[in-house]
Amino acid sequence: MKFRPVGSGSDWYRLLRIDRPVGYWLLMWPMLWGLFAASGGHPSIKNIVIFVAGVVLMRSAGCVINDFADRDFDAHVERTKTRPIAAGKIAPGAALVGFIAMLLVALLLVLQTSTYVMILAVVGVVLASLYPFLKRFTYFPQAWLGMAFGWAVIMGWGAETGDIFDSPVPWLLFFANVCWSLSYDTAYALADRSDDRKIGVKSSALWLGSRAVGGIVVLGLLNILFLGLAALILDGFWVGFGWWLALMLQLMLSGQLMRCGESWGFTFFLQSHYVGALFALGLLADGLSTLLS
Repeated sequence: MKFRPVGSGSDWYRLLRIDRPVGYWLLMWPMLWGLFAASGGHPSIKNIVIFVAGVVLMRSAGCVINDFADRDFDAHVERTKTRPIAAGKIAPGAALVGFIAMLLVALLLVLQTSTYVMILAVVGVVLASLYPFLKRFTYFPQAWLGMAFGWAVIMGWGAETGDIFDSPVPWLLFFANVCWSLSYDTAYALADRSDDRKIGVKSSALWLGSRAVGGIVVLGLLNILFLGLAALILDGFWVGFGWWLALMLQLMLSGQLMRCGESWGFTFFLQSHYVGALFALGLLADGLSTLLS
């Protein structure tokens, strides 16, 4: 019987991208947007615990299913050829078992919420599970990533209010995240364009071509526009201030990208999550100021 490696602790550490925490933050901030915006900055402790744990589980599960889906491609891409599944350190079957196990733990978490949130969670799992396969069919898998990550906004809002259609705010934040994900993930994909072209994988970075830098900047500013519209509806001093700081940071990152060109794309990706952090902190500060007043 052929031995199928299950991987060491360090292999799973790398598979789950624990050594690269930016992905956790890029999912955490939209989730907190939803919770904070829906609750006036002070969500229930129960929801905070459930949703933070859910972010960790779902981002980890997303990394596993992504590498499972891309195992035949990753071996031919310089940046990804050492990933545990592509390098043969973890068998695809073992990775799939790990993915299912994380979904089951996430299910236990969502069972602690309402039926309404459980229904929303099913949509979230579908979005997250299909994303890794879309790069075979569309040049805009990053838009699907934005919907998968942005669905955390919708779930957070739904958990706090019980109705995701009672306000335009969650949907403005959702579309903000779609634009934001398209922006930072296109920047991330710039370095892989030659390999992606060779193996037949699609991305927004390939579709944009020489217009990639301009496209990344415009998408980042569209994110800020949607966040601003949400801030206007929420009408809080600190969320407005957080939005203003996010705008300033987005302009700084965009200016640096335009000056340095595509070589600065990965740094743009790494630093983009601070834009989301500033907006989340503005929402939180509004809630704290209300509690203290």
